Amino acid sequence: MKIQQSAEDYLESILVLGMNRPYVRSIDVANDLGFSKPSVSVAMKNLRENGYISMSQEGHITLLEPGRKIAQTIYERHTTLSGLLELLGVPKDIAADDACRIEHVISPESFDAIKAAYGKLQDGSGKKIDKE
Repeated sequence: MKIQQSAEDYLESILVLGMNRPYVRSIDVANDLGFSKPSVSVAMKNLRENGYISMSQEGHITLLEPGRKIAQTIYERHTTLSGLLELLGVPKDIAADDACRIEHVISPESFDAIKAAYGKLQDGSGKKIDKE
């Protein structure tokens, strides 16, 4: 099932926030994405109703398996694309912004090809590739 870009962003935010804290709440997602608390509450309700997340009585958000799979896919795309762009000399902030847009529309086939090429380009030193 194809979900909207905004839902993918919410799921990715929950995943990333959960890497650095014991639990994630709606207010954490609102702060991370720069959205209002009411907007995030509506989105969380939709994600919960569609089986992507669960919420405890304390408001702690947990990714369910379908939501986790989507979040991990989007996160992998984001980190790979932004890493490749940085390796090519694109400034970090621009690379992250561009990756955020591309991650939602790229086909699995194109992403797999980019991921393979990125792996070959990395030399382990973290050095940027000369543009000349």
